[in-house]
Amino acid sequence: MAEILLTGHGGFLGSEIARQLIASGHRVRGLARGHYPELERMGVQGIQGSVVDRTTVLSAAQGCDAIVHTAAKAGVWGSWADYYGINTVATSHLLEAAVSGGVQAFVYTSSPSVTFAGSHQSGVDERVPYPEKWLCFYPQTKALAERSVLDIARHGRLRTCALRPHLIWGDGDPHLFPRVIQRALSGKLRRVGSGENLIDVVHVKQAAGAHVAAVEKLLAGDNSLNGQALFLTDGNPIQCWQWITRILQAADVAVPKRSISFRAAYRIGAILEAAYWTARIEREPPMTRFVAAQLALDHYFSIERAKQLLNYRPMVDVERELEKCKPWLRRLAASFK
Repeated sequence: MAEILLTGHGGFLGSEIARQLIASGHRVRGLARGHYPELERMGVQGIQGSVVDRTTVLSAAQGCDAIVHTAAKAGVWGSWADYYGINTVATSHLLEAAVSGGVQAFVYTSSPSVTFAGSHQSGVDERVPYPEKWLCFYPQTKALAERSVLDIARHGRLRTCALRPHLIWGDGDPHLFPRVIQRALSGKLRRVGSGENLIDVVHVKQAAGAHVAAVEKLLAGDNSLNGQALFLTDGNPIQCWQWITRILQAADVAVPKRSISFRAAYRIGAILEAAYWTARIEREPPMTRFVAAQLALDHYFSIERAKQLLNYRPMVDVERELEKCKPWLRRLAASFK
């Protein structure tokens, strides 16, 4: 039984990791800004605080065997300071806490977007480099953090790995599903390009299980995983517009018929970004370059490394899991009307 500090334990992925860690017999300390009584009733020791606060982080990590770091600022719009503070600086605090506190293992929740440069990614593996240009601050700050996580392992100071789950989904998803449904209901969603570009998704239980497996393998002293980044998906690429259609149909929401070319959407995104930055508008523009590229281009990945190093075996029945999501998706859609 290990003592594990889990950041962002109240989030969609974090809460599932907490449940699976406890089910595996581990003790979990959860560090987040919120208070989560349901998880605490399951046995999570809740610590309220910000991962950006160095003192809080150093204190929370004392006596832990491992750290699982899921907390992040996601999205495609916002200030550099916010993204850099939460995604990059907080990770450096946690790495410092791990080294100074004698933590043995560090699992970082990264993102495949750390390798996305605005062109097709068709079955790429972990050899694909970080890009030289970035379409938004989220992947850039996540890449800076990931690099520090992997570098510290290569210098022999801590056993680490970075997991890159892609488009996490499942019942209760507060990110992907609400965004698609709300944009469809507001008339802001349209097909970009042909919609036939292939994308990968990963069910939350699969992604969480990989985090648990990674913690246990690093704690066991297995160096094959140490310093490695791994893509995580359901292993079954799907056409982007087909996936969006299935989400909307499950929510009983009409599928938009309007479309726009990738070139036009990208150009509009660039113009809107410039206008919003100039006017200092905080809300996200209706289109950005990153969103246009993600909707129109391939982004699916090889999971061979995860299979080899984590014995990762995606076994998701998509139809059954989407069926489970239907009641919640329809309540969600009703709340937007």
